[in-house]
Amino acid sequence: MCFYNQKRFACGDWSWTNFAHRCHYEYRTGETCGMKLVNVTDYENTQCRLCEKIETKFRRRDAEVERLNRWRREGGTLVASMDRSQRLIMELDREIGKLQIEREDKRSALG
Repeated sequence: MCFYNQKRFACGDWSWTNFAHRCHYEYRTGETCGMKLVNVTDYENTQCRLCEKIETKFRRRDAEVERLNRWRREGGTLVASMDRSQRLIMELDREIGKLQIEREDKRSALG
């Protein structure tokens, strides 16, 4: 039962930060007992790294969808570019899905 500081992000995720102090159960010098308890929680106004990545991928996907729709509206003749854009949108969807699964796994796991 050693105490660590915790950082809580605006998105609800959290992470361990600095070691605060040892409990009295560990007698070896420089060792911790392995159990982590929260000493102080610092609240951040920013989102965690995973949420920022997901938002970035969503913005990029929205830009590609808008570009593809504009090309279709204007009757563009850039078929190769349209195909590339569709493949990029599908790839971004897969990456977003993987990141969301990673975020949910992290939220459900204990640190």
